[in-house]
Amino acid sequence: MSAEDQAAKTEPQPEELEEFIDASELEALRTERDEFRDRFMRALADAENSRKRADRDRREAEQYGSTRLARELLPVYDNLKRALESANDELRAQAGPLLEGVELTLRELTNVMTRHGIAPITPKAGDVFDPQLHQAMFEAPVPGTKAGEIIQVMTEGFMLHDRLLRPAQVGVSSTTGG
Repeated sequence: MSAEDQAAKTEPQPEELEEFIDASELEALRTERDEFRDRFMRALADAENSRKRADRDRREAEQYGSTRLARELLPVYDNLKRALESANDELRAQAGPLLEGVELTLRELTNVMTRHGIAPITPKAGDVFDPQLHQAMFEAPVPGTKAGEIIQVMTEGFMLHDRLLRPAQVGVSSTTGG
């Protein structure tokens, strides 16, 4: 017979231990076991919650981590757009290739922004003012409009996925009928 077999034979089994341990000690051991089990289950739950929180944070970082860069690119977009809007027919005849380059640059910037989840908010005159998407820069009574209608758009707004990156800057009618 090996040493392990002899040790197994001499090791008391749980039923035999009950003879050596009085009831209060056995109850204390069971209580301690239950407390350890409870602490273990709580630690498992905390670990799972931490994993889920880290996963959510990672997804948000992937989706919204570029917010700062996106905000800094918006003035570039605005300036390119203003440059194209200010070009009259005479300037287009004189500097056609230059303006074409500006148009291509704006188009490429727009494509890059779209690929990264940046979408423009493009209200038009007559649309209803939405404080979730628009910023009222001024209010003026304009005949033929209703109060709360957009009467002028100064700059487009932008969304980054489902979050507002910048509200569209608009003028709003204060007229109550027309």
